[in-house]
Amino acid sequence: MMLPVTHVLAFGVWLVVQSKATASRPTISIFLKPPGVIPPGGSTTICCSCQSDKGTIVLYKRGRQIRSLDLHGNWAEFPISNATQNDTGAYNCHWLHGRTVLARSETLDIIVQEFHLPTPVFSILPGQEVAAGASVTFRCTINHSGAGCFLYQEGRMETTNLISKEQDHFSLTHVHKSNEGRYSCQCFSKSGGSLKWSAVSNTLDLVVRGAADYTWNNAVRLALGSGVLLLLGLIVAEAVHSHRRRPGSR
Repeated sequence: MMLPVTHVLAFGVWLVVQSKATASRPTISIFLKPPGVIPPGGSTTICCSCQSDKGTIVLYKRGRQIRSLDLHGNWAEFPISNATQNDTGAYNCHWLHGRTVLARSETLDIIVQEFHLPTPVFSILPGQEVAAGASVTFRCTINHSGAGCFLYQEGRMETTNLISKEQDHFSLTHVHKSNEGRYSCQCFSKSGGSLKWSAVSNTLDLVVRGAADYTWNNAVRLALGSGVLLLLGLIVAEAVHSHRRRPGSR
């Protein structure tokens, strides 16, 4: 059964509203700079990033507010120096405008532990500058049998991938602009039910050249465009169907 044109138009309006709402919904992200497990006495910075330079960022640890900063630019930095076990825990940040919470980040787990494994050596093949669409191999080599490694991309909360102990590399095919950034790795082994860690490796910057990359807004526009085409197709089909139902039409 064909939908009435008015219903189809209503669906089109809903699609436009939903697409705009998705594109404009405030978000906030949290990550460590530099990333990785922190040694006692070490330092790092908790970064909270959003899409605006207005408002306040409030940092929470295990649900308890510990610090707040007014935005200068579109992010706030909370340094940790001379780290101890007291700094271990689950952190997240809230973006406020006045007393209104605009967005809450995901939870970032911070670990403070001694390093017991050798420091790995990190490399990018075929090189640190590649063309869009090329394949890239991240190699993390450590002088310790049975160690797995995490691959980090600075600016992301999560580890990019786990490099298993059976191999010392992780490959990306068809790289694009979102893969561009600063990378490093950190290795671990499991012993007696606990993890032993290495220091974070050297860092390397991956540059992707010649890419026409799509942002999230581009993806929303593409989805909206597809929806409009579908809407037009339904309108035409409904018009044809209505014409055929008229008396005397052939």
